[in-house]
Amino acid sequence: MIKVTLFSQIISKLDSSKFKNLVTQHQTDKHQKGFTSWSHLVSMLFCQFAKSQSVRDISNGLRSATGNLNHLGVLRPPSKSTLSYQNKNRSWELFRDYYYALLKSLGQQTFGKRVNFKIKSKIFLLDATTISLCLSLFDWAKYRTKKGAVKMHTLLDYDGHLPAYVNITDGKTADNKGAYDIPLLAGSVIVADRFYNDFSLLNVWDSKEVFFVIRHKDNFTFKTIQERELPKKRHQHLLKDEIIELTGNKTKEKYPKRLRRVALWDDQNQQTIELITNNTKWSANTIGELYRARWEVEIFFRDIKQQLHIKSFVGTSENAVMIQIWTALITILILKALKAQAKYSWYLSNLVAFIRLNLFVKVDLHKWLDNPFQKPKPPPKQNHQGVLF
Repeated sequence: MIKVTLFSQIISKLDSSKFKNLVTQHQTDKHQKGFTSWSHLVSMLFCQFAKSQSVRDISNGLRSATGNLNHLGVLRPPSKSTLSYQNKNRSWELFRDYYYALLKSLGQQTFGKRVNFKIKSKIFLLDATTISLCLSLFDWAKYRTKKGAVKMHTLLDYDGHLPAYVNITDGKTADNKGAYDIPLLAGSVIVADRFYNDFSLLNVWDSKEVFFVIRHKDNFTFKTIQERELPKKRHQHLLKDEIIELTGNKTKEKYPKRLRRVALWDDQNQQTIELITNNTKWSANTIGELYRARWEVEIFFRDIKQQLHIKSFVGTSENAVMIQIWTALITILILKALKAQAKYSWYLSNLVAFIRLNLFVKVDLHKWLDNPFQKPKPPPKQNHQGVLF
């Protein structure tokens, strides 16, 4: 008989020792009065799993689980004023660093088999998404005259479909400008859309021995140096494969090396897609498939916005917003690890919905993940003695 809730079993998956080390490093429990950093983390994870709309919902929701909080490592549920104060004042960097710490352990469990790719290079998908905010409430998040926003620049690891790096900036920051700080791994490949067609940025990547596959803009000028012959048994969507050199004065100065240009036909959208890369060894079809894989980062943005709680916020300060975004990233990391462990083929949306409905139900997590629709056992047959008279 399971004596702890589903939520408690999920929280037990987290490495508390790593979190304690980070708390010591960031000094986030200094002068705290009963509401520890761990209690704060659990409260904000509850906000994500339960999709709580306010600090009152978080407080009341945890309060409704009286008697179970000791299994979560929480002494007592926070009041809404305590949670609001800590969201405003406790350093959000603690939650960011804990996400990266968990990524090294839980994130490895989400790795699956690569589809369509025989290359050994590490593949990263780069894109950014805008999270809209009400300027009258979030006056620090200036974006437009009457609109606020923050932008989440994300480098997604293709193997686990989880962010290897996230840079959260104000909404005005251009996609390419937010990409200058991303960590670079020599020998890896970065796949991105035309917003990253910044030749200064591409030159930095090339100098760090990073490959890139970028959709180029329509207005850049070049000359063809070599027309590469397409294979006879080529895929019909491949149109052109050539070596080019930039001819614009400014662009040539920013990127003086030669590039490879591949054009392919997108039958679904009835358009030609033109790509540039600094790799000359991969087949043209591999380059096209790499760009198609970029759609995974769009799916990630859809999942985190639809399934988790980052489209509205329980606090209005910049610190509170950052904490909520980073705890959302921790939540999706946990969810994808659970999904990878389960024998049942879960859709992420179904898994989120089922956990949300059963947060405080006492059921074995692993058995439930493997067989969520197990039929109850029939009651034992009862032998009734016949009536003699």
